[in-house]
Amino acid sequence: MSELTHLDDAGAARMVDVSAKTDTAREACAEGRIEMAPTALAAVRAGTTKKGDVLAVARVAGIMAAKRTSDLIPLCHPLALSSVTVDFTLDETGITATVTARTTGPTGVEMEALTAVSVALLTLYDMAKAMDRAMRIEGVRLLSKTGGKSGAWRA
Repeated sequence: MSELTHLDDAGAARMVDVSAKTDTAREACAEGRIEMAPTALAAVRAGTTKKGDVLAVARVAGIMAAKRTSDLIPLCHPLALSSVTVDFTLDETGITATVTARTTGPTGVEMEALTAVSVALLTLYDMAKAMDRAMRIEGVRLLSKTGGKSGAWRA
């Protein structure tokens, strides 16, 4: 019925069977951005928000989110992640979050990287919202992936 991998021939949702796939080293990198008022950004940069070290908390939240992706996205496989890094780049108008997730297994880590970026950005919003409720999260996207049958891909 469908060429979508998460639907069976009758159109019902299913988890893809990856049991016949070969374990390979896999990596995915994703990014997203939060734009905020200069005063909020200055407080985050200086570590002077009332909620403490906003970037440290958002980094941990991103890592935790990557580890819990299969609990959040219904048809994702639970993965044994080898590594998750969450990096932040601050500029004059906001913060860009970049996540790299790695595993060795039969399926990729794109969803883990995207989930980690999303939750890290949401955490930044939560921790800075008292200073700027008009913050804008945007541009969440996959930058690259390697491993598996389809090989490397780059945006």
